[in-house]
Amino acid sequence: MNKNSIFLRNMKFILLSSIGGYLLSLTGLSIGWMIGSLIVATLLSYRKPRFLKMDEKGISKFWICIGQCLLGIELGQKINLSVMSVFMENSLAIVFMLIMSIIFSILSGYVLWKFSKTDMLTSFYGTAPGGLTAMPSIAEEVGANTAIVSIIQTIRVFLVILMIPMIVSYLLVTPHHSAPGNGSMVAVPEFQFTHLFWTFALVFAAWGGAILGKKLKFPAPWTIGSMLGVACLQTAGSSLAGHDMVSWWPHTFMVLAQILIASSIGAMFHKDMLIGLGKIINIALICTVGFILAMFGCSFIVSKLTEITFVTATLAFAPGGIAEMATTSVLLDGDSTFVVAVQVLRIFVVLLFLPPCFKLIEHYEKKKIGLSG
Repeated sequence: MNKNSIFLRNMKFILLSSIGGYLLSLTGLSIGWMIGSLIVATLLSYRKPRFLKMDEKGISKFWICIGQCLLGIELGQKINLSVMSVFMENSLAIVFMLIMSIIFSILSGYVLWKFSKTDMLTSFYGTAPGGLTAMPSIAEEVGANTAIVSIIQTIRVFLVILMIPMIVSYLLVTPHHSAPGNGSMVAVPEFQFTHLFWTFALVFAAWGGAILGKKLKFPAPWTIGSMLGVACLQTAGSSLAGHDMVSWWPHTFMVLAQILIASSIGAMFHKDMLIGLGKIINIALICTVGFILAMFGCSFIVSKLTEITFVTATLAFAPGGIAEMATTSVLLDGDSTFVVAVQVLRIFVVLLFLPPCFKLIEHYEKKKIGLSG
């Protein structure tokens, strides 16, 4: 099969998958493009209609690399001067919550691995609070079951979106002194031609970071490498200029990233992945609810020991999506600047530090099995 026919077949698959993303996005869910595209891509891969001429390998890896790079640029840009100032003012509380988030994540993954039939890496990547878009793509790089990872991540995000705003609304009686910031969303700046130059600079930094990440053998280098490259350039450029550098980066790029990553993951689906899934979902539900309740408790402690309100602390440290938690913080009078800053840092830390931790745990378990054998 020549390259043109493979390209057209891949494009056809991605376009059909994006229809599901578009339909679910009409509900107003910001991750609708990801979930809807994933559902349709999985169904197409499961049914394997003749007109698509699909093989077991799915679609070309080129597409998921592009999607991961777009995601890395999106995350890297959020590490700017205003975010850094928020981190400095509330560093102890943020470090405490990030450490607790990682500990609870590893515990959840360990419980899922021990009490279900899924493998270790799938369990850990499924419960890691690194984002519905990012974690399945990284899991695919290390050979985990991306279908199960996607399902568990989806369960976690939906439970967070459903539970946290509802519980916080009921517990909220009188808002007290809030964290730094005014709780309002930052206005989108008007387009300027100079923004386009900065966009090209960020794309170049993302490409360079991804290439370096591949040489250094980062997990998912097109996500983590590009994110680090953009974050370094964004921080350095903003520091030199004395203000946050702004690029032309429409939301359409993030939609495209969700479609490409979801389509690529869905294309790798096959029937064997569903074996023993019922028990896995039940245990994943228990672990996820436990994780959310534990973070509630930690947020309450932080709100008592600092000037951060309980609403802001809960939404900032919730293992959910950045957009969903930021929007909820505005509706409930929380500090959206603080929420976005901590949510971005959480994903940043999870993507950087959890994959190496999982690798060490896997190495230790294999060594232990080898010694006992």
